[in-house]
Amino acid sequence: MKLRRAGPFAEVVDRQLALFGREASGLLGETEAALRAYDGAAAGEAEERYGEYVDLLDFARDELEAIRDAYARTLAPEAVERYRAVFAERARRRFPAIAAELE
Repeated sequence: MKLRRAGPFAEVVDRQLALFGREASGLLGETEAALRAYDGAAAGEAEERYGEYVDLLDFARDELEAIRDAYARTLAPEAVERYRAVFAERARRRFPAIAAELE
């Protein structure tokens, strides 16, 4: 069995994402509720419900980016790209809808 090396940023990113999950639990719940509302919406209101869902996704993504960028500013320039890559990979795994379009 071959074990993958997690890399130097895996633990800190996992902690950041866990903290985000706890602190943004209300936002995450609202996002899930907005998706359910969109899924159950009549044709006449589906567009509005989808817009609400996307707005919540964008807000949550902005929050994730703020966490990522604040930590990245503390790193040596040569480490930033690797950190951002690890953050994006792990965020997409944990919060796929929110992190799908991380910049």
